[in-house]
Amino acid sequence: MTAYHLAQLNIARPRGPLDGPLMADFMSRLEEINALADAAPGFVWRLVGEGGADATALRPYGPDVMVNLSLWESVEALYDFTYRTAHLDVLRRRREWFHHDDLPAYAVLWWVPAGTIPTLEEAHERLTMLASDGPTARAFTYRAPFPAPATSPTGEPANA
Repeated sequence: MTAYHLAQLNIARPRGPLDGPLMADFMSRLEEINALADAAPGFVWRLVGEGGADATALRPYGPDVMVNLSLWESVEALYDFTYRTAHLDVLRRRREWFHHDDLPAYAVLWWVPAGTIPTLEEAHERLTMLASDGPTARAFTYRAPFPAPATSPTGEPANA
């Protein structure tokens, strides 16, 4: 077991109503992609709304901003899910369904102690850190990743 898990947040503005024709292909794949994530090696947790299916109804950062928040055992596990599964098909089409042109940052990664579930407030703080400071050990991206901390939250050497 690792001492830390990788948290990831991404946000975007849908280009149309979720029940409209523009978003139909995305919405039709959402259950499949969420199930794929849930079964992926290294997956730990993902944010869901009422009913437990997805987080599309949650809008903590404004009425037109969707969120995706999850935990993974490592950067590699998240990368493998993102780029080496059917998720990549959806990712390639993201500009058809979403825009984030007016957002200073739209995706952030950071380490949390294993067993900790990050809050949406913390996730927003990390996204804001990334936007203001660029990649650091406290808030980073795939392109500029940072390793898990070298010690566990209790100060013992980490197993990660």
